[in-house]
Amino acid sequence: MGYDDIYRRSREQPDEFWADAAKSIDWYGPWDQVLDESHPPFYRWFSGATLNTCHNALDRHLAGGRGDQAALIYDSPVTGTQATFSYEEMTRRVAVLAGAIRDLGVAKGDRVVIYMPMIPETVMAMLACARIGAIHSVVFGGFAAKELATRIDDAQPKLIMSASCGIEVGKVIPYKPLLDEALELASHEPAHCLIFQRPQAEAPLATGRDVDWSDSVASAEPADCVPVAATDPLYILYTSGTTGQPKGVVRDNGGHAVALSWSMKHIYGVEPGDVYWAASDVGWVVGHSYIVYGPLLHGCTTILYEGKPVGTPDPGAFWRVIAEHGVDVMFTAPTAFRAIKREDPGGQYVRKYDLSRLKTLFLAGERCDPDTLNWASEILGVPVIDHWWQTETGWPIASNCMGIEVLPIKPGSPTRAVPGYDVRVLDHDGREVPNGEIGSIMVRLPLPPGTLTTLWQNDERYVDAYLSAQDGWYLTGDAGYRDDDGYLWVMSRIDDIINTAGHRLSTGGMEEVLAYHPDVAEAAVIGAADELKGELPIGLVVLKSGVERDPDDVKSELVKLVREKIGPVASFKKVAIVERLPKTRSGKVLRGIMRNIADSKPYKTPATIDDPVVLDEIQTALKTIGYAGG
Repeated sequence: MGYDDIYRRSREQPDEFWADAAKSIDWYGPWDQVLDESHPPFYRWFSGATLNTCHNALDRHLAGGRGDQAALIYDSPVTGTQATFSYEEMTRRVAVLAGAIRDLGVAKGDRVVIYMPMIPETVMAMLACARIGAIHSVVFGGFAAKELATRIDDAQPKLIMSASCGIEVGKVIPYKPLLDEALELASHEPAHCLIFQRPQAEAPLATGRDVDWSDSVASAEPADCVPVAATDPLYILYTSGTTGQPKGVVRDNGGHAVALSWSMKHIYGVEPGDVYWAASDVGWVVGHSYIVYGPLLHGCTTILYEGKPVGTPDPGAFWRVIAEHGVDVMFTAPTAFRAIKREDPGGQYVRKYDLSRLKTLFLAGERCDPDTLNWASEILGVPVIDHWWQTETGWPIASNCMGIEVLPIKPGSPTRAVPGYDVRVLDHDGREVPNGEIGSIMVRLPLPPGTLTTLWQNDERYVDAYLSAQDGWYLTGDAGYRDDDGYLWVMSRIDDIINTAGHRLSTGGMEEVLAYHPDVAEAAVIGAADELKGELPIGLVVLKSGVERDPDDVKSELVKLVREKIGPVASFKKVAIVERLPKTRSGKVLRGIMRNIADSKPYKTPATIDDPVVLDEIQTALKTIGYAGG
């Protein structure tokens, strides 16, 4: 069947559709209902069924003859080490680690906070928790102590699993002092901290509370998989909240396993045994879904990369990994490719490596401008697929589904809704807007399996944050439109739609135009307050490496380009050239904070920011064009 038939079936016969998808998963006990609608808006999938996610990710592949196949390849240019773990070895190590944390008193339903770097033991920690039915909450390694403390108090873990340090380019970051400070700030006190000592830094252990990882594992007996309900939580993943209090997204076991397994084949077009690489971090949702769970559930080889797209050691870092490990499908953020494009605009480093195994590149995490997508497609010679999803959904909402039917690529669009999602563009009154008109992108309830079921211990906030804008709809928080072919165009966050003299304009559309300029590596557009027109757009651009032209010439060309492509209605007249844009560690550009800086409003520096110094640089740049108090 083609895309249209499969999509129609997912909407008209969801029970049958997802029951068929669930055949890819091993179940201990059957479900009473595929979709439980008894307590809307708290819908549940596969109610009554029991399974174990770790069994499905590891143990069952041994019985299926994949014991000798590589499950995990660890590639760490920052330490100069590589290691490969077969499915048999991963199963054995995870079972013993699960025994070790069980010996520390962790049982089914207990929470475990994992505060670790990109090392194999982090993946094993997640799977070990799943093996005994404990609920893990991974916090990005190196996160500020205050933010870690907030998450500890919310999740109330019985155990914290951590490492002595993380490693960035050229520097070691001790984790234990951050963890100790977080525990002093937190009101909740875990029973134990299990600490993995890395050779780059040794952490002092607190007597009675801290336990050495290696010693604990050495004395542990393997733990068997514990059956859990399909509706039991697998993990909590915190995402920043507008109130400053992070939101703990809850993912269940059953729907999560079914959706991710289905997505590997039907969205990413990979088969068991293929090598799949998501160049992200296990601290983010991409790492959960497509470094750890998705590839292993599907019987693939997954890559864990402890490095950067540039600087470890050069802009050819990604190409080396693809060539050395025979990557079939890659997934990363557009930000990573913009960084590579900035350092190597001609793609010289690509020619040094054999990338013949690579079939497809997927991009997500932030809106992908057409220029970046086209550049990646030209230098790699493979389809480059922009797809769209969120921490909350856990897997793609819209994508060109490579395992179903390859649809024509329209750069700038993540193509059409993935089967299972009923995506519409609505106005403020909940009416669907005509094709081509910008509105709020919403998903009709119930959401498909694998999406968030609630927020940890806060059902009321879940409803208020996501389900209260329109009755019966999930608010994505993104704005955009649908074209006549049914393609979605996700243009910006709802807050980034600016109103200039009564005209609703997308900052994403202007960013597209700026990114087309041959000298521009990255661009962001924000709306600044204006007494006459309400808001006016400001462009902030990063130039490609080696550009030595007069900055004023570049600025005037950019203003002219937006005027030609968008029209005078945009009132686009101000451009600042900057060395870099402020981003989170996962690559999202902090447009809201830049908007506050431009308007001389107070802002809170987020704990997720890659480098706080860049905000001072942005303020200086904005002053040169008359904003930020200039």
